[in-house]
Amino acid sequence: MWKCFGDEMLQKVLFVDDEPQVLASLQRALRREPFEIVVAGSAQEALAILERETVDVVVSDEEMPGMSGSELLAEIYRLYPDTVRMILTGKASLEGAIKAINEGQISRFFTKPANTIDLVVTIRQALQQKALMCESRRLLRAARDQSSLLEELERRQPGISAIQRDTAGRILIEEEQGDFNSLIQEIQQQVKKSERALSLRKRK
Repeated sequence: MWKCFGDEMLQKVLFVDDEPQVLASLQRALRREPFEIVVAGSAQEALAILERETVDVVVSDEEMPGMSGSELLAEIYRLYPDTVRMILTGKASLEGAIKAINEGQISRFFTKPANTIDLVVTIRQALQQKALMCESRRLLRAARDQSSLLEELERRQPGISAIQRDTAGRILIEEEQGDFNSLIQEIQQQVKKSERALSLRKRK
């Protein structure tokens, strides 16, 4: 399940490498990008960060002491499957690429020194894809909330879900005999209450 934040939250990218100079170089190269950069010097440190923070993309070095990049990304895939995973290595090989893809389900394989433009474009595309997925889920939840509210109103006041509206969204009232107008007014109040309730839910 995608974990999404509001618009005020920056998306987050985690770089993992046991060489401090590589991390520093990446931070300098990407300092102007509209996402937060987090760094870790080992696989263990990266997992500790992921336990307390939501990370959108992880870019890991392959050759690291203790736990390799492929092993780290495989563990991230198991624990946080919606985090986009990429690998960065100085020893490119077909065997290493296949291992990383199979074990960590990575989306991209980079060789050192990575082309900064290629790296940035790939990360941007991954973040855009995740943002679109989050928006789709938000709209789906809103539609479900509205459907639930309409079902509740229909239960309380049969026929309310069939109310006709004009192009501006106003309820159309047809003149009828008896107490029909008072009934419509009551329905209008119920609709306004449901719309306010839905608005409050969206803000939360």
